[in-house]
Amino acid sequence: MPEAVGAEAAGAEAGAPGFGVYVHWPFCLSKCPYCDFNSHVRERVDQADWRQGLLREIDHYAALTPGRTVTSVFFGGGTPSLMDPATAAAVLERIAARWTLAPGAEVTLEANPTSTEAQSLAGFRAAGVNRLSLGIQALDDRALRFLGRGHDVAEACAAVELAARSFDRFSFDLIYARPEQTVAAWRDELRRALAMAVGHLSVYQLTIEEGTQFHALHRRGAFAMPDDDLAGALYEATQEELEAAGLPAYEISNHARPGEEGRHNLTYWRYGDYVGIGPGAHGRLTLDGTKWATRAHRAPEVWLERTARGGHGAHPHEPVPAEARATELLMMGLRLAEGVPLARISEEAGTPLAELVEPAALDRLVAGGFLEITPARLRATLAGRQRLNAVLAALLP
Repeated sequence: MPEAVGAEAAGAEAGAPGFGVYVHWPFCLSKCPYCDFNSHVRERVDQADWRQGLLREIDHYAALTPGRTVTSVFFGGGTPSLMDPATAAAVLERIAARWTLAPGAEVTLEANPTSTEAQSLAGFRAAGVNRLSLGIQALDDRALRFLGRGHDVAEACAAVELAARSFDRFSFDLIYARPEQTVAAWRDELRRALAMAVGHLSVYQLTIEEGTQFHALHRRGAFAMPDDDLAGALYEATQEELEAAGLPAYEISNHARPGEEGRHNLTYWRYGDYVGIGPGAHGRLTLDGTKWATRAHRAPEVWLERTARGGHGAHPHEPVPAEARATELLMMGLRLAEGVPLARISEEAGTPLAELVEPAALDRLVAGGFLEITPARLRATLAGRQRLNAVLAALLP
């Protein structure tokens, strides 16, 4: 059974991307109004059928990637804590049988802090999950109602306490830049969160995504979002409070004590290979020197039917050209405080950084304090990470 793991465990040297397996459980009890993920509400889910579908797709991808060592597994969604713990156990057993599961591999499960789901945590721990990610989102009951969450602050705090008793490693999420939020109130909320957090905290800025309920409500003027100045002040307050508490940002939205970084997400940001299992799941796989983009059919019932018929629910894989690989590497890696090794850029693109970007733009971004470049790495500064979309637009032709 996998045990707790720090950032330099799991048989990988510090800075290595690793090889991850993402498992998507697409079902939720209700759809949050801000969510644009591939999540669906169903009255009934046949756990046995879904278990078999996931196992078939694991078999499919394992046949494409023999001999790989899995350093992390992430159950995401949707709400994977609605999964039967026996399904998580079967998935982990199949991963260990088809690949090599590294000693101390990180196994994360996303969960909501409702009392019903909390009752399953012991079952997931016994199944092999060793890290929990709780969707708290706010420590304010009014904000939780606005965000459409099914729990209140009391349930959230109880869930964090249970997670701390059940798991050596856990994290929880908060959302800021909510309507009518002030910097003072946010600092107070962060301090209450830090009193419960142990090693890791994820803090996301609320954005209005097309196709969500919030998008329609915002267009009708039902609520107003903070302006850019206030959103920037809230971001800066986040960095100050968490840095002072010993949880600096290692990525734009993720903060951790040294050694407590989320290993699975580091695989994404370091542009490592990962398998995507389940409806709508994406992946990146290097096969015979070519990087391939994989993605599965989004509709749950269609995906399940295709796994029963053909062993997987994937669309045809698409090769990622060298220039696109370098672009993806920069888009992901500049989110990290550690930045991107220049050697990786040359490795993915086949050419050095100077031939991929406009040199004058790079010089301007460095002079403006948004990027730093050393003989070994390209990094975005704190100011650059705060404005990363604009930095990337200026940097990449």
